[in-house]
Amino acid sequence: MAKTALVTGGTRGIGAAIAKRLKADGYNVAATYGGNDEAAAAFTAETGIKTYKWSVGDYDACKDGISKVEAEVGPVDILVNNAGITRDAPFHRMTPQQWQEVIDTNLSGVFNMTHNVWGGMRERKFGRVITISSINGQKGQFAQANYAAAKAGDIGFTKALAQEGARAGITVNVICPGYINTDMMSTIPEKVMNEVILPQIPVGRLGEADEMARCVAFLAADDAGFITGSTISANGGQYMI
Repeated sequence: MAKTALVTGGTRGIGAAIAKRLKADGYNVAATYGGNDEAAAAFTAETGIKTYKWSVGDYDACKDGISKVEAEVGPVDILVNNAGITRDAPFHRMTPQQWQEVIDTNLSGVFNMTHNVWGGMRERKFGRVITISSINGQKGQFAQANYAAAKAGDIGFTKALAQEGARAGITVNVICPGYINTDMMSTIPEKVMNEVILPQIPVGRLGEADEMARCVAFLAADDAGFITGSTISANGGQYMI
């Protein structure tokens, strides 16, 4: 019987690439999104993947949403915590709201989603929790104290939870993408891209969403059971640890 994968923020960018790859690999896939109904409808029309709308920053919404997914698609075996937002500002200008919104989605959202599938994974003695962090959670970034803190927190969360899940057949891993060729990057001026960003990346190009999806597919597989608590740095050599 095919396993079920749930991808948060799964209708655009990296999340959409992950959802498509997992479906191609034979999983039953569901995707969540936070607000763009038009994009979600287009994604479902293109892929046939069911989409569900809720805020990962709301624990009760996650609980109710996951219950619906499990009733309609199947018990969640693979959780991909991909949903994330930015509210960038230099720290002296950052508002409490900008801080809290990013923490709620990018860090608390990972807890909210994982906590609501953890019990089922433990009962079935199998699970894959894969969280999409960021290079900026590893090295920090100007005007992203909120984002870097949340993404660094995702890495710590992964390392701690991996120790709890290991004996129950659950692996917990994190991927830290560098600069990826998504809609967000398309807004960056060409001069900045060519003179500031690309020179920082030894391979000389942006990453592709499909490359992040391949990382997820590798970690999601049944035969990846010996890999847990790991951080995959997929950044073209921009930051090496």
